[in-house]
Amino acid sequence: MGRRHRPYYRINVIDSRTPRDGRVIEKLGQYDPLEKDKEKQILLNTERAEFWIKQGAIPSDTVSEILLRFGIKHKYAEEKAVRTNRARTIARKKGQPYTKVEREAAVAAAAKSAEEA
Repeated sequence: MGRRHRPYYRINVIDSRTPRDGRVIEKLGQYDPLEKDKEKQILLNTERAEFWIKQGAIPSDTVSEILLRFGIKHKYAEEKAVRTNRARTIARKKGQPYTKVEREAAVAAAAKSAEEA
């Protein structure tokens, strides 16, 4: 939803077999990232969201983060956290940066050492 330079998202329950713009089973809420008031930025029916998670609905990564903000824990977020931690430990063992901040720090350190040499 929304338009250019004005994003606006709906949080819906949709059958995975339907087309991208297919029929919506139920509208659970909305997310307006440009809203100044944090209380109005995300509107979500938490009871229905919990119901659909218990029925086996798989949230997208973004919706999963929104659900965690509202205190709705689910197995998909836990699985993602395990995968993230595993990837982070592998990167640290190899001595590679994992996050954007670590990459920028490594580039800055390389540039600083190049200037000194």
